[in-house]
Amino acid sequence: MSNVEAHPAEVLCRSEGLPGPDSACADGAPVELITSRDVPLGGPRAMLVRRTLPQRQRSLIGAWCFVDHFGPSDVRDTGGMDVAPHPHTGLQTVSWLFEGAVAHIDSGGGVGTVVPGEINLMTAGTGICHSETSTEGTTTLHGVQLWLALPDAVRNSLGRAFEHFEPQPVTFDGGSALVFIGSLLGAESPVSVYSPLVGAELRLEPGAVVDLPVDPRFEHGLLVDSGDVTLEGVELTPGTLGYTGIGSERLRIAHTGGGAEAAPARLILIGGEPFEEEIVMWWNFIGRDSDEIAQYREQWQAEDDRFGRVEGYVGHGGPGRDPDGRSRLPAPTLPNVRMRARKNPPPHVQSTD
Repeated sequence: MSNVEAHPAEVLCRSEGLPGPDSACADGAPVELITSRDVPLGGPRAMLVRRTLPQRQRSLIGAWCFVDHFGPSDVRDTGGMDVAPHPHTGLQTVSWLFEGAVAHIDSGGGVGTVVPGEINLMTAGTGICHSETSTEGTTTLHGVQLWLALPDAVRNSLGRAFEHFEPQPVTFDGGSALVFIGSLLGAESPVSVYSPLVGAELRLEPGAVVDLPVDPRFEHGLLVDSGDVTLEGVELTPGTLGYTGIGSERLRIAHTGGGAEAAPARLILIGGEPFEEEIVMWWNFIGRDSDEIAQYREQWQAEDDRFGRVEGYVGHGGPGRDPDGRSRLPAPTLPNVRMRARKNPPPHVQSTD
């Protein structure tokens, strides 16, 4: 997915920093609350997404560096998602839907339809471009879009790649999980990632209390899509990301809703070993300094071969065009100052005490 903000902030992430402003603690592991901000996804009738990462409070959870949560959105009037060809560098995109369908085409030859319950993972490496368009029959869009930062050791050697995988449910007392990245509860995803990570959709039955076994080397984030949920006794409202640092072997998650008509809660769990490298994020690029970002932007604007070309994009404005008549997204203007550091706190819950 593209970051279509007209004035995207620059982000330099690293592993040391100051405490974040929001935290909460329970009897178990401490929990830091990361609230979302609304970001319009394109044009005047844009679909809003709720963005929890990156934030000034915290920029990464493991290598997870970008979390957008959207829907359920009725897209019959707005036309839904139509993101014309746009670039990426130094990252992998993860698409995971609950409802709807999105057509994907990339310059590496990857063509597919993102559907609920199936991960679509695109690797940018040195450079890729792709388009995303909700399908004609889609009336509701609902899901998450996430990015993974690639380590410096591989980011300049990886080519363009596109993978998809449909995980099978793994059940536990009180719910089930679909493991789309890494391993959890004995299930393992085969998709290619380049640092130790986990990603899963969890379903919890009403009234269920689960002690979820997790890797203590990982920091974790739990995003609530629906349901009355607590993490280690701390209430998480829908759209909020609950963060726990390294060291926990189990996370206690509860669905406090009850009654005969209560529905299962739906959650997204992400986690990974702390990502120690400094990265600069701006628009759809991840680099290591301001000069790299400026170079990527210049090359995208010049239609350089670094990114290739998308063949077959059909937008809501017709063949090869989005509603604004564009065949590709232009890059925003760079800041007129060098991008400044934004520090990621250590992998522990930050307290304001």
